[in-house]
Amino acid sequence: MCGRCDMKKFEDFNMHKEVMDLIHLCGFTTPTPIQEQVIPAAIKGKDVIGLSKTGTGKTHAYLIPIMQKIDPDKDHTQAVITAPTRELAMQIYEKAKMITECDPRISVMLYTGGRERSKDVEFLEKKQPHIVIGTPGRIKDLFLNGGALRLDKARILVVDEADMTLEYGFLDEIDAFAGRMGEDLQMLAFSATMPDQLRPFIRKYMHHPITFQVGETVRFNPDIRHVLVPCYHHTFAETILSILPGFQPYVCLIFTNTRQEASEIAEELRNHGISASELHGDLTSRKRRQSMKNLAESRHTYVVCTDLAARGIDIDTVSHVISCGFPDDLEYYVHRAGRTGRAGEKGTCYALYHESDDASIRSLMKMGIHFDHMRCRKEGWVNLHPYGQKRLKKDDDLEQKIAMIYTKKNQKVKPGYKKKRAAKIAQVHRHKKREMIRAKIREEKKAMYKQRQIEKNRENGR
Repeated sequence: MCGRCDMKKFEDFNMHKEVMDLIHLCGFTTPTPIQEQVIPAAIKGKDVIGLSKTGTGKTHAYLIPIMQKIDPDKDHTQAVITAPTRELAMQIYEKAKMITECDPRISVMLYTGGRERSKDVEFLEKKQPHIVIGTPGRIKDLFLNGGALRLDKARILVVDEADMTLEYGFLDEIDAFAGRMGEDLQMLAFSATMPDQLRPFIRKYMHHPITFQVGETVRFNPDIRHVLVPCYHHTFAETILSILPGFQPYVCLIFTNTRQEASEIAEELRNHGISASELHGDLTSRKRRQSMKNLAESRHTYVVCTDLAARGIDIDTVSHVISCGFPDDLEYYVHRAGRTGRAGEKGTCYALYHESDDASIRSLMKMGIHFDHMRCRKEGWVNLHPYGQKRLKKDDDLEQKIAMIYTKKNQKVKPGYKKKRAAKIAQVHRHKKREMIRAKIREEKKAMYKQRQIEKNRENGR
């Protein structure tokens, strides 16, 4: 018997007609494993911990039971959903808006930073939404600072991406307003992992929670190929430009460790005529929303982003990922790579590295990730020695000379410095090539002389 022959159908949950309309509108036929487990427990009012990765259908695992439990005739907020970033909150909101299409009596509102607070307050003075979606800071502000948002009667609280919320330091914000929400609060927490630091918060607000874990046996997606690409003495932007001719992506996410790196790399790509959008915290709210829309609609082939886009954003069209170095928390490298290889498709993650990344690479290898070690030349991709193996030192002198060009200090940056630097490096390569040719000529002369001596000795011996 197959493992899921006894799987449930949405009809088995005995939900309202409007909820079934939502399910049909979304194009769902059968519940995913996380939905099959969470939906009936959430409808019964149980506290739930859902551990699953992005793309398993967890958003509707809580939206469906919330819609089932909302009473449209009561004009107060009944459910609150938090997300650690504006982008994730917006993504949840876009899915939740379909609830209003199926039941126009239910109101859903989004509250995040970057929006005009006065307009939010003005709307709340007229009407309280049934479902509130937003970032912890803005929800706390609207609820506790002036009381425009009334959460005291809300009975459901969903904390999405709980481990990421902890990582960003937003649990205190949720704690501030969760304690003042309605009695018998039902909490649903969804997370990719369950850090020990998250457990005190769980114990405080959850009563005998049921934990559902989906996909825990698959740590690394076997459909993703990991390729280590050395930067040598080049910048990440220069290395990216050198490898772009080596593959044809549908959508390629380029991850950086800082907002500044993301902005600089995106600008460098655009300076070379490559259409690239950005997604990071230094953008205005309007630009971030536009970038999210561009990403969802695959308008740009290249999207340069920070790790906020590595979690929760569910885009199936990403064919390639480029990781510029490695994050401090190596789990985020796994999340970066996991943006590709979705929906049964193959994916590739190019991990660009410098010598300072050695410890991170070795740690990931110990965790079970296999890296191909390659570089891209004009003639195409070339296999390098397996990472960590010692190599011959015949090019050490050449690399040292090139390194000196890159690391000269106290030099003012002048217009055209990149071309001049490239010319100097080309000159070093030409000099090295001349030395190799001369050495080869010397070897050939020695061989010819040795051969003449052998022939001469043979003649004398006759």
